[in-house]
Amino acid sequence: MGLVSSGIDWVRAFALAGGVRADGGAADEPLGALVKWRSEHEDKLHQVYVNGGLAGVTTDLEQRRMVVPIRSAWMSAVRIEVFAVEASQAHIYFGSQLQSRPQAGRVKLSWLRRMNLPFGGTTQVFSDGGSGEIDYENPVSKEDIVLWPSWQDKVGFGLSEFGEGGFGYDGSAAVGFGRGLFGEGEFGFDADEISWESGELETGKHRFAVRIMDRFAQESDAQETGDITLIRTARPAEGLDVSSYDKEEDKLVLCIS
Repeated sequence: MGLVSSGIDWVRAFALAGGVRADGGAADEPLGALVKWRSEHEDKLHQVYVNGGLAGVTTDLEQRRMVVPIRSAWMSAVRIEVFAVEASQAHIYFGSQLQSRPQAGRVKLSWLRRMNLPFGGTTQVFSDGGSGEIDYENPVSKEDIVLWPSWQDKVGFGLSEFGEGGFGYDGSAAVGFGRGLFGEGEFGFDADEISWESGELETGKHRFAVRIMDRFAQESDAQETGDITLIRTARPAEGLDVSSYDKEEDKLVLCIS
């Protein structure tokens, strides 16, 4: 059935106070928000999506509020959406059903964790910073991305419980058929996905590159992306005040202070 958007209204988000000053003022917590909504679906659970990513799932049928994590977004607005789902599908990610959503000026790169990636290897991400030429001296990934966080994750002869997998594969610790990205791994084995997401970027064309280094410090050829055009969404409104309200026409006039 997937996501149900009808019958849900009054979706509101409130900043959480990270502290209270002596004068009663509050310092907002930028990494979380309290989301409330009204829903007519009394037989379903609800999912909350932040900028197209699944941020939380309700735990009972009557829950209509949730605190969700929000990534720092200083240069654009954050999109929060609430959907009803069947209880049996509550923990399924339905992001593919959503239309194109703003990512707060970020770019996400992803690739498959296939068996041909070196055991003990790491990945670095590089960028051109919008200049058109990729800088390979200064990776934009803050830390090296470990390809195999646990040695048991890599399937291969002698890399898991010896003799317990298929012929030539000690695959008892593999992700398994139907457990990862279907059809993207070796025959009978689905593959995991590795991803990296940039910080907030300016409007323009950006290029990135990924380079792998094995445990012997041997680097692979860099795999470069094409031009990625990024158009930032509008900045969130600040300093809004109520100028007037016409009760008969139900018309509210706002002004920016």
